[in-house]
Amino acid sequence: MEIEGASGGHSGGGGGSGRGAYLVWEDLSAVLPNFSKGSPTRRLLNGLSGYAEPGRIMAIMGPSGSGKSTLLDTLAGRLSRNVVMTGNILFNGKKKRLAYGAVAYVTQEDVLLGTLTVRETITYSAHLRLPSSFKKEEVKSIVEGTIMEMGLLECADRSIGNWHLRGISGGEKKRVSIALEILTRPCILFLDEPTSGLDSASAFFVIQTLRSIALDGRTVVSSVHQPSSEVFALFDDLFLLSGGETVYFGEAKTAIEFFAEAGVPCPSRRNPSDHFLRCINSDFDIVTATLKGSQRIRDVPTSSDPLMNLATAEIKARLVEKYKRSKYADKMRARMQAILAIEGQAIEMKSGSQASWWKQLSTLLRRSSLNMSRDVGYYWLRIIIYILVSICVGTIYFDVGKGYTAIFARAACGAFITGFMTFMSIGGFPSFIEEMKVFYRERLNGYYGVSVFIISNFLSSFPFLAVVTLTSGTITYYFVKFRTEFSHYVFFCLNIFACISVIESLMMVVASLVPNFLMGIITGAGIMGILMMTSGFFRLLPDLPKPFWRYPVSYLSYGSWGIQMQKEKGNTVKLHCFVR
Repeated sequence: MEIEGASGGHSGGGGGSGRGAYLVWEDLSAVLPNFSKGSPTRRLLNGLSGYAEPGRIMAIMGPSGSGKSTLLDTLAGRLSRNVVMTGNILFNGKKKRLAYGAVAYVTQEDVLLGTLTVRETITYSAHLRLPSSFKKEEVKSIVEGTIMEMGLLECADRSIGNWHLRGISGGEKKRVSIALEILTRPCILFLDEPTSGLDSASAFFVIQTLRSIALDGRTVVSSVHQPSSEVFALFDDLFLLSGGETVYFGEAKTAIEFFAEAGVPCPSRRNPSDHFLRCINSDFDIVTATLKGSQRIRDVPTSSDPLMNLATAEIKARLVEKYKRSKYADKMRARMQAILAIEGQAIEMKSGSQASWWKQLSTLLRRSSLNMSRDVGYYWLRIIIYILVSICVGTIYFDVGKGYTAIFARAACGAFITGFMTFMSIGGFPSFIEEMKVFYRERLNGYYGVSVFIISNFLSSFPFLAVVTLTSGTITYYFVKFRTEFSHYVFFCLNIFACISVIESLMMVVASLVPNFLMGIITGAGIMGILMMTSGFFRLLPDLPKPFWRYPVSYLSYGSWGIQMQKEKGNTVKLHCFVR
């Protein structure tokens, strides 16, 4: 018996096949070592076994902290390097170590650029991932087909939405996130709680869409927290976890029978998923103990619900032991052996992108430029503020004269320009955070590498930095009446451009290290404050204490003194801001 190979469709990441893959995991365990002395290690997963088949959608369900996301990350090859994993993971019966982007993975958070429309978002993703040999008509056809498949046609030309743009709904954002990952027709699709934060109707629509993807012959594995009864009915298979252990694995529709056989039947009017989690979630013990200790309900009769009179740990232990000896576990093991005996086609685990480096660079450049031009806070508002501050500087230092005090006035003006004018780059930090989140998602899914992102980000910001430099530089230079030679004006503008470029790059580094809006701004402002103090303006460079502070760590010292001084023939030093 052979697994059917790819038929039709274009090739892409995740094996380059439009068909699913048989996924099997055997005796899978994950341990998080504790490197501090005297502390025990933490076992995240404990001997899990199971399988996922093409054409079926499997739900990994359990309470918070049960190991759902850990199992999903382990199967998708995203497990943290600090975690030690044992066991086997096989794709079509063969062990395979997954590279970044080898399979599709949809994260719980929808990380999207809010200024782009749905169609633009999917189109740019297609250009980043599909082979460079594809013509524009082919890419457009794939994009439109994906939009239709995900039910996004009505909102295709609407913006995703951000703090100043009203965009699409949460359910539509989740479907856009899924659409980005199925563009290349991956053989396996992993999703981390795709219904989180959605209302019942949106959650049903999302899972219904995933079911359609599975029926197309692909393998879909999704973690889910507590679905409604309608959503639960859409799942084919169920993997129920608690504390990293298997409570149940098998068909979703037979889970109720298993719980009844274990002595904890589901009441007729209760949502099955609610009942399952009620049996294995230890948080209910805490709530029950709190309620029993409350003065207001001490006289309330004992509940007729047997679960209220049993400890969750006792129920969970009973279910785990019952499952190990049940017909459901025997059926699972038999099916696993049957899948492993299949002579399957080896999956070619390609990266998530088949586009050339230059194609990725041009696509990222166009996308980033479009995003910046539409971002009111990052682009237009900052330009307006720069112009207003430049006018204020120009009027305050307007024609300060030719005397001795004018030299110090222009020196102070130069220090302010290189200091505060670049300090306003902190205002772009929210945009940097958004871009870094998108980069992390796309990098993990194999869209592109680090180098192409850095280069495209700098090139796309170049026009903005040039506009800021020319507007603010021209206003301040001619209002303050620095030297009239055009070459000095060019040097003045280039100096400002260099200073702003440095601080923009610094803010991007901070955004990558501190991916939190408030903490990032505080960190950036603190670094800027240190650089200002060591710039040599508030205290001369030779007077700074040794050894560290005298080291020229501040870019402001180069910018400020570069504006004020230049070296001429004969090693004579002349103030650059001398009067005419």
